[in-house]
Amino acid sequence: MKEKLIKIFAEYGFNLTHPQAEQFEKYYLYLVQENEKFNLTAITEEEDVIIKHFLDSILPIKELKEGSSLIDIGTGAGFPGIPLKIMRPDLKITLLDSLQKRVKFLNEVISLLNLKNITAVHSRAEDYVKEGREKYDYVVSRAVARMNTLLEYTLPYITIGGQALLYKSQKAEEELAESQKALSIFGGTLDKIIHKKIKEEERNIIVIKKVKRTPPLYPRGKNLPKSKPI
Repeated sequence: MKEKLIKIFAEYGFNLTHPQAEQFEKYYLYLVQENEKFNLTAITEEEDVIIKHFLDSILPIKELKEGSSLIDIGTGAGFPGIPLKIMRPDLKITLLDSLQKRVKFLNEVISLLNLKNITAVHSRAEDYVKEGREKYDYVVSRAVARMNTLLEYTLPYITIGGQALLYKSQKAEEELAESQKALSIFGGTLDKIIHKKIKEEERNIIVIKKVKRTPPLYPRGKNLPKSKPI
């Protein structure tokens, strides 16, 4: 599997070392082993995991400054946070998830891969913000919610001048259009959209820059960002 990882990553312009390939292989094997117990992913075939989870997670890696701090909101099985950490050991990463069983899995992966300066936290985004408000250089989120909801969960976490990297597929422009009010209220502005294609599938990373403080009222509790998005 290691050679396949190195080859596929190279096809998309990413240099993967043998030790990194070994970490990804261990991650994959453990993910598949624990998947039935934790219900982590519907994608389990080796090449599919490499492309749709590992490679997809690292697409915006060149955007991240050396030694910066990052929080992954709704990380699930560790995507994109753990692949980013494997590729960039210099990053200081917090993995946030609302399910205790997933956090247990994440802590086991962190130990298995001997990763440093990475922490898995069991909390909801609207609760952990009490500790993490405007504390991070970057926030990432993948496959969590529509963008107007996601902005409310993510923008409160980043410092002014920091960025939110939001992973989207084909409907990125549509979601961005419906999120203009939310962007203004939560203190963000569109920096750019990174367009990629993986196996003919369109991937978009929406990069939002934090330009002013998010009002302390946000994020709202009681699931309001999802049930009544701004």
